Amino acid sequence: MSREYPDRPIVGVGAVILDGRRVVLVRRGTEPLKGEWSLPGGGLELGETLRQGVAREVVEETGLQVEVLDVAGVFDRILPDSNGRPQFHYVLIDYVCRVQGGELRAAGDVTDARWVSEDELVDYRLADSTERLIRQVLEKKQTP
Repeated sequence: MSREYPDRPIVGVGAVILDGRRVVLVRRGTEPLKGEWSLPGGGLELGETLRQGVAREVVEETGLQVEVLDVAGVFDRILPDSNGRPQFHYVLIDYVCRVQGGELRAAGDVTDARWVSEDELVDYRLADSTERLIRQVLEKKQTP
């Protein structure tokens, strides 16, 4: 199924990868969101569990091996074209992840990958829902 103008929503997975009060952000190299910062992630492949998909996408985009923990959030991402027709439509399931190995690097379809502190998030012009999710995950991490 084509990701652009799909005939049904595509399941996508994402990772909120934490190291203390920092999170991994990637700059997208392809549409949708080309040139924008977001969480690592992508489309789920046939025969793959959600957790397997998250781990695969993280390695492909960042070079990091992660332990996939809890669901952080579930979102709709519908991006219409200039006529209002859904050009991209994803149902995204984001997971909290912890690094188990590897070194952060941009790979796959991303052009940059960085550890970003909570205070720096506003500088990356994330989608409101993405920034809210990261802040909620960081807040939960502080709570015993």
